[in-house]
Amino acid sequence: PLSRRAWPKQFLSLAEQNESLLQATVRRIQGLVPSERILVVTSDRHSGATRQQLPELPPENVLAEPAARNTAPCVAWAAAHVSARAPQGVMMVLPADPHIGDEAAYRALLTRACNAAAEGGLVTIGVTPTRPETGYGYIESAQETSLGSGVFKVQRFVEKPDLTRAQEFIRDKRFLWNSGMFFFRVDRVLAEYEKQLPDLFAFASAYRDQTSAHAAESFVSARYAGLTSISIDHGIMEHAQDVRVVPGSFGWYDIGSWTTAWELAAKDDHGNAVIAEASLVDAKNCYVRANPGKLVALIGVEDLVVVDTEDALLIMPRERAQDVRSVVDDLSKRDAKKYL
Repeated sequence: PLSRRAWPKQFLSLAEQNESLLQATVRRIQGLVPSERILVVTSDRHSGATRQQLPELPPENVLAEPAARNTAPCVAWAAAHVSARAPQGVMMVLPADPHIGDEAAYRALLTRACNAAAEGGLVTIGVTPTRPETGYGYIESAQETSLGSGVFKVQRFVEKPDLTRAQEFIRDKRFLWNSGMFFFRVDRVLAEYEKQLPDLFAFASAYRDQTSAHAAESFVSARYAGLTSISIDHGIMEHAQDVRVVPGSFGWYDIGSWTTAWELAAKDDHGNAVIAEASLVDAKNCYVRANPGKLVALIGVEDLVVVDTEDALLIMPRERAQDVRSVVDDLSKRDAKKYL
């Protein structure tokens, strides 16, 4: 319940206690990309909060989507924006929700990926798996390319596997977790859009041709909701011929559930992660989070998630953390929009 439609998880401080996930994402690339060349694409309902959290960015660098259309349209829009400034500039596409444990290794991988993208390829970063994860997509890598050590051809992208296949992927060292990070020269990716998603290429081209900021804003308002809704993974990367992957280990966690938040948090001697005033008696391996001023008491329980907010309380076994979406579905069916 901490993340809601009006205040999604990128604005929350989860793994990083003193900054939100969004702020951490921007901070990590300081020194690689100046603030004036960082774009954030977000929902129009979140554009104000984004600018508030990132005052160092020029306000016009926050691109506010009038409708949610998945990642391929928003990357095309950002590519058009970049192309107007630097027709052969290199773009990094970075999700705002992962935790990065080893930031020095992460920046080194970003640099390697950008160098490979400058040569004209489409590049992604693959995370070296540490467990047979069924909640992530995978990338199968092939032989090393001529772009330098540590850059490999992508054989294929693989959807989220079942446990048996995930265990096979762990044994086969060619398989990497799909991080959702992408790198390409802007002219190269727009050429791929022209081939794979021509309506999005037409949108990007027409946007680039707008003669004023007001005209561009009106154009997006009129056209965006009608664009093809598809991810850049499915729409572009899986069909392109020259995709490369840079593998690495850098403490990457996709913070998609309270289980991950528990894994990353500091814990007491009994495995409890507590961000609250709490009294724990014979409690083990629990995650407890509550607003200041409320005491949470647990007695004789294990492996629970307890998240208390001003208007909602969530209690569940940690192993069912992914099932929070079923609560969202139930609330939607009951038209309890005030809790969403």
